[in-house]
Amino acid sequence: TAARAIGSSNRRIFLRHITPNILGPIIVIASLDVGWIILGIAGLSFLGLGAQPPTPEWGAMLNDARPFLQTAPRLLLLPGAAIFVAVLGFNLLGDGLRDLLAPIPSVQAPD
Repeated sequence: TAARAIGSSNRRIFLRHITPNILGPIIVIASLDVGWIILGIAGLSFLGLGAQPPTPEWGAMLNDARPFLQTAPRLLLLPGAAIFVAVLGFNLLGDGLRDLLAPIPSVQAPD
């Protein structure tokens, strides 16, 4: 309201006051959502609803390796570990960005 009182335009208010406060949370939410997207794509490809068979996908690799669980468990562990590491990495990135981009409250001098 103070910016409007001194005659600032809507565009200036948006660019100078609103954008810096919403940019950080948008970047953090986007990086955290990448993990959910990876899990969703892997789940769909595990069910056979992903890309066509010549395209390698982690979920399809897990589905193809299910019959060999007793004889070659590494076939299941490697794609599962790749999904785990990718999702964990994007979640840690989102947490780090949240801490880095958090607005720092301004400290006013005592009266």
